[in-house]
Amino acid sequence: MVTKPLTKTNVINVFIADPLSEDGIFPLRQETDLNLNVIIETGLTQEQLISKIEDVDVLLVRSQTKVTREVIQAAKNLKLIGRAGVGVDNIDLTAATEHGIIVVNAPDGNTNSAAEHTIAMMTSLARHIPQAYNALKNGIWDRKSYVGVELKGKTLGVIGFGRIGVEVAYRAKGQRMEILAYDPFLTEERAEKLGVKKATVEEICVAADFITVHTPLLPDTKNLLNKEKFAMMKDGVRIINCARGGIINEDDLYDAIVSGKVAGAALDVFIEEPATDNKLLTLPQVIATPHLGASTVEAQESVAVDVSNDIIKFFKTGTVTNPVNMPSIPKELLAQVEPFFELAEKLGAFLSQVTTEAIKEVNISYAGEVANYDVRPLTSNGLKGLLKKNHGDHVNDVNARYLSERVGIKINEHKTTTAKGFTNLITVEIKTKNEVHSVAGTLLNGLGARIVKVENYVVDVVPNGHLLYVKNTDKPGAIGRVATKLAEKDINIATMQVGRDQIGGTAIMMLTIDNEVTEEDLLYVAQLENIDEVKAITL
Repeated sequence: MVTKPLTKTNVINVFIADPLSEDGIFPLRQETDLNLNVIIETGLTQEQLISKIEDVDVLLVRSQTKVTREVIQAAKNLKLIGRAGVGVDNIDLTAATEHGIIVVNAPDGNTNSAAEHTIAMMTSLARHIPQAYNALKNGIWDRKSYVGVELKGKTLGVIGFGRIGVEVAYRAKGQRMEILAYDPFLTEERAEKLGVKKATVEEICVAADFITVHTPLLPDTKNLLNKEKFAMMKDGVRIINCARGGIINEDDLYDAIVSGKVAGAALDVFIEEPATDNKLLTLPQVIATPHLGASTVEAQESVAVDVSNDIIKFFKTGTVTNPVNMPSIPKELLAQVEPFFELAEKLGAFLSQVTTEAIKEVNISYAGEVANYDVRPLTSNGLKGLLKKNHGDHVNDVNARYLSERVGIKINEHKTTTAKGFTNLITVEIKTKNEVHSVAGTLLNGLGARIVKVENYVVDVVPNGHLLYVKNTDKPGAIGRVATKLAEKDINIATMQVGRDQIGGTAIMMLTIDNEVTEEDLLYVAQLENIDEVKAITL
């Protein structure tokens, strides 16, 4: 983001539309180099906010105020929207980006609070503290019913090893627990450095005494812990969720507790909130809090301080620390590279779905005309596509590189004017501990984006919709057998591309299909003779 820093003579109207502590906005109050005019009006309706927003330079909100397209369109001078917290679902990011408005949040401000709450919930669960307290409040002195378990020597499985998961592990190690950690981007080297053991979700389910989840809620993580996973677990396992409702299937958790498989659960979040009628709350083995993970004085102040500092930094330097949407870039550059944005993202998204291992290195090569441009925005889009499967909407054009580097991914850019027969060519390669995968794409005049190479195989595939990526031995009848199997599952093939390295060697099929396939469908095709691998890709 590049903008001309403002001087003391410019009045900057900062409008705070949700309640924030004075300590949180203290950086704005004490700033002397900028002429900040802090306006606080909370509890406004949409119409009232729209009537007051025209001359506002900065809008600062929490979760109550909805920053809609209508609000953004009415704000003639708005340059920055600050969200004092992590989630930005109450802000129309598309409208903000279209109007060249930067949106910033505070992704780290509640990390400590959420981690501490998780540990508090786990300890309370292990020692039956809420149940014993309630009994005593009701005049019952009962020691026998509330015999708990120690944390020392137990195995804690941490599913989702981002900033909060890491902090939970630090604290659990202080309790002398053994830590198993799962994260799609966790490498063995990083796990060793952090003093934990890398594991799969299934390995955690089998081995852990306590399991805590810290992933975003995505299609891949919805119902991540379900009846199949509970069946793998030890008898007497204990479950903690202070992340997002829906990561754990609540009906299956209920059944697992009633059956005795799960000894208890500590829940701060639910699929539907307020959760006062949730049937899990009828079970004495369940303890719960009303979404309090970030509800500490320090966390509320911290997120406000972080955003306040970003506001000051923006007007002094033209840069921000925690942007969550695409910043404005020079119009000349935008016109040159914008046609490649979607292509770069699709190439990254493709590779994210062909490997299950943690990515250690990403190499992005630009060849032909595109190599003459500033390709940093394209790299960000490629990384966004690569990370979005596991990070969801939290990853965007601006923070993709930061998130990649934070999980230890090495990023390399290469440029060459030679595009091997294409006017332009973008190639993305990923390296894991055991694998190397690559995909290349181009833009065809009048036809749009195309994937033209998968690994070393030449293809011509439109990167859109549902695809099947099949690796097979180049033998007669392979294509027909795959098509027949798909037909038996009522899966229609729209297009098919094939490639091979040599006669009788390894070959691939790239099929565009009309509908999404299930794991059962993939296994049905994979069992065919001479079929080595079948993967579903959605772009």
